[in-house]
Amino acid sequence: RCSSRGRETMLQATLLFGWFAMIALVAVGWRSARQRELAWQRLAEIGAPFAEGERGGAVTRRLHRRWIWVPWALAALTSLIVLLVFRLSTPYVVASGLMTGLLASQIESMLAARYTAKLETQLADAIDIMIGAVGAGASVGTAIEAAITECRSPLQPYLEEVAQHIRLGYEPAAVFRSLALRVPLETFLLFTSALSVHSEVGGKLSSTLTTVARTIRDRIDVSRRIRSNTAQSQFSTLAIIGLTYFIAVIVWRNGPEQMEEFVRSSVGSWFVAGSVVLQAAGIVWMSMISKPRF
Repeated sequence: RCSSRGRETMLQATLLFGWFAMIALVAVGWRSARQRELAWQRLAEIGAPFAEGERGGAVTRRLHRRWIWVPWALAALTSLIVLLVFRLSTPYVVASGLMTGLLASQIESMLAARYTAKLETQLADAIDIMIGAVGAGASVGTAIEAAITECRSPLQPYLEEVAQHIRLGYEPAAVFRSLALRVPLETFLLFTSALSVHSEVGGKLSSTLTTVARTIRDRIDVSRRIRSNTAQSQFSTLAIIGLTYFIAVIVWRNGPEQMEEFVRSSVGSWFVAGSVVLQAAGIVWMSMISKPRF
């Protein structure tokens, strides 16, 4: 009896340490992402050549993930429901909260990536329009206005602010640098760098924009290929996780009393909750290694 109690205590301590380690990793990742976003915001506030309310009351638009806190709010709500409504033990409360938060964060990340991909695709189309306008002899401001008439949200408001501040007399190079700070994407940095260099030193802009547009489209194409190649492994991971719950349902149908006794026991609760946390960690890990970084 003492030996079984010792093994149970050791198992609980091990799983508890694993949970704390998982929570610490999530907190470190969220803190790193938040610090990076705050750094971009500070750079935008310092480097922007215009401020809210200056020269006609223009309001600057910044790209940031507005709903990054929603998954963890849902996680807290799920934990409260499991604790107060279903009256389950602490391991289930923590595991359900972590599972909900990690899965919801993956959905939020997927939506943010889709928004970013749409923005980059529209930027490539807008550059093609600018190439035609510049090749016909139009200025940079006129080319941007021509792109505005053809593009839609979410890119259109950013280009409208750029064209507006150029018309108001701001230095074009500073306006383009401000756009790169407010939209912290590699494609926008490449686009605005080309325009900034051209506004300062001159040169043939159409060939430069052609190269930029080709580079952006190649990057989008590579990203799509990576997502298509990793979709099979992600589907396999989800299928294996679903199979685990399917087997659990079959075991419960064959022996509901034994299954209920195991789930409600202290050792069983720690095992079940630990497996749920590890499944959520596997989904997040698979998503992290499949994201392109270039």
